[in-house]
Amino acid sequence: MGKNLTSRAEDYSKWYNELVVKSDLAENSGVRGCMVIKPYGYAIWEKMQAQLDKMFKETGHENAYFPLFIPKSYLSKEASHVEGFAKECAVVTHYRLKNAEDGSGIVVDENAKLEEELIVRPTSETIIWDTYRRWIQSYRDLPLKVNQWANVVRWEMRTRLFLRTAEFLWQEGHTAHATREEAIEEAELMMNVYAEFAEKYMGVPVIKGTKTESERFAGAEETYCIEALMQDGKALQAGTSHFLGQNFAKAFDVKFANKEGTQDYVWATSWGVSTRLMGALVMTHSDDNGLVLPPQLAPIQVVIVPIYKGLDQLDAISEKVEPLVKELRDKGITVKYDTRDTHKPGFKFNEYELKGVPVRLAVGQRDLANGTFEVARRDTLSKEIVKADEVVEKVVLLMDEIQENIFNKALDYRKGHITEVDSYDDFKKVIEEKGGFVSAHWDGSAETEDRIKEETKATIRCIPLDAKEEQGKCMVTGKPSNKRVLFAKAY
Repeated sequence: MGKNLTSRAEDYSKWYNELVVKSDLAENSGVRGCMVIKPYGYAIWEKMQAQLDKMFKETGHENAYFPLFIPKSYLSKEASHVEGFAKECAVVTHYRLKNAEDGSGIVVDENAKLEEELIVRPTSETIIWDTYRRWIQSYRDLPLKVNQWANVVRWEMRTRLFLRTAEFLWQEGHTAHATREEAIEEAELMMNVYAEFAEKYMGVPVIKGTKTESERFAGAEETYCIEALMQDGKALQAGTSHFLGQNFAKAFDVKFANKEGTQDYVWATSWGVSTRLMGALVMTHSDDNGLVLPPQLAPIQVVIVPIYKGLDQLDAISEKVEPLVKELRDKGITVKYDTRDTHKPGFKFNEYELKGVPVRLAVGQRDLANGTFEVARRDTLSKEIVKADEVVEKVVLLMDEIQENIFNKALDYRKGHITEVDSYDDFKKVIEEKGGFVSAHWDGSAETEDRIKEETKATIRCIPLDAKEEQGKCMVTGKPSNKRVLFAKAY
């Protein structure tokens, strides 16, 4: 099978779009701005979901489900929240269709107008906090730590598969606490959970930090984030966790009786990651031959391709392979033994390379005679001959080796693309010619932040949590600054 992928160097955006479609991850749907996640892509998302769900439950969270529809009046209760999402909302105004009197087709029944319009959830803070008012009465009900796996709709005009679609899948955690300190601790905890998942399972190095005031989530007092760097030098926000203060509790009158017996408003957080992580996974590791998947998230970790002529040869190979398949599965490794007679081995090699399967084993008549397998790694495209009685041990080792190798490769790229600058001219040059993260002093004002964004299309991705105190001058205004922040162009 010919891949015919545009190279990254030629057109990175086109390479990404082609790869997502050709590797069977997703495709555009008949609904403008929405996508169909295909089985292979959804299998990766399921693995992400399963691991994240495990990590959430280990930190004391429970899953629930809340309505898709939100009464319009709910959004009005928290001013900055509605301002942040108003332009992206899909609105339901009627509840019935009918046949047109002229026979031209189906039309909206004008007599079925809703008394109050419903918003298709862009995020669920409002409907959840209306619910929490009934769930929380006393300090004994706290902390309340709930997560929801769901879909949301944000009416995007310019879309790209996984990275920005009108409807996407995600999880959203919403927690309530008795004190400010507990809520901040929760927001930081979830940022760290996301960072651990990104690095340990996705193989994607991230920088932990906080957002500037203008980049915060609508209604948040603080937004914590993890920022990743893609191979084209653009940043991608991989996850966010928000300290909401008492804003939503006050908007929805969520009070509790504290230990002293007086009434107080609860303290809140929300946090989420979405199918945007699929885009991060593709863009961080993949190459001009196709996907490169970390073994931790690959739907198929090992594929075995027999090379044979006639059923007798296939039967002989299968007799050798089937115990191997069982042994690998017993080790917790997902294996596919591809015995399709509709495609030649070369086609299969190309197909699994395109789909990013971490390890490929090939076995033919010569291998049977010699008691060997050909073992190919997707990350390095290297091959070696391994004795049959050593192949299980080799594959098990490769799972860790490949996972570590692709993380280190991405980390080396990021290290080479964090550039410190002190002048605005140097900043513009690096942003335009090199890309990546640019570490620079900023005077802390929204006006300077807006100017930089307008003139260079770069934004402050985060104020790194590990940024060291350092006296300097804003590269634009010359005003004093006590630490550097990270800028980049971003998805």
